[in-house]
Amino acid sequence: MRFVDAHIHLSEPEYNEKIQWIIENAKQAGVVALVSNSMNLETSRTSLKLAEEHSGVVYAALGIHPWNVNKLAPNELEQTIDFIQQNGANRELVVAIGEVGLDPQYAKRKEQKELQNKAFHDMLRLAEKLALPIVVHSRWSAPKILETLSSYHLSAVLWHWLSSPTELLPKIVERGDYVSEGPPAVFSARIQEVVQLVPLENLLTETDGPVRYYGQPFKDKLTTPAFILEVVKAIAQIKGLKESDVAEQILRNFSNLFNLRI
Repeated sequence: MRFVDAHIHLSEPEYNEKIQWIIENAKQAGVVALVSNSMNLETSRTSLKLAEEHSGVVYAALGIHPWNVNKLAPNELEQTIDFIQQNGANRELVVAIGEVGLDPQYAKRKEQKELQNKAFHDMLRLAEKLALPIVVHSRWSAPKILETLSSYHLSAVLWHWLSSPTELLPKIVERGDYVSEGPPAVFSARIQEVVQLVPLENLLTETDGPVRYYGQPFKDKLTTPAFILEVVKAIAQIKGLKESDVAEQILRNFSNLFNLRI
């Protein structure tokens, strides 16, 4: 079986000096493709560099995470947009704009909300212009994001680690969007409900590493793409399908979403 990690943050410091080991560990586990998502200009540069160094296995998603909007250096948003415009046409390396979105926990004041909204709209316009998919962070903001997306003509949308509200899932599926879930599919009732409700044709697997997980069998372990095997096993159990069928369809979804031949 072949597996994919549609959302990991290889450019984060916790993975420094471990990249080669992570890539080899992924290959040994049958994980054939990873998408390294970015948080700001620095990690966008690093994600692209990793995609260059590990071509055909690591792909880059470039963008500004809503958590980082209020920590941007002067002109960093504009510099990130320029960087993505300069490199976004290289589809062998850059496959998405991400991780982008909204998060009210990091935008409590009016000016913070305005800045976060501006950054999100800038990223959406960029994705539309470059015809790139977007990878969405939607914690406590999914209804607003769904409404916002209707104003853009996007090639594809991946809702990363979508947990609620489940009432939106029919609309998300109807749009043809994808939903990626990770290790919580093994132990979280809420995520298991999402997996049950989303058709397999709209599902992807992720780890969101280096985020750590406290449910078994992941407790006290460095998050690696090899965790995907347990995620696929959980999806198969939830949906009453063969693991091989789940892995094959998710690989197909990954290829379709990111316009890749894997």
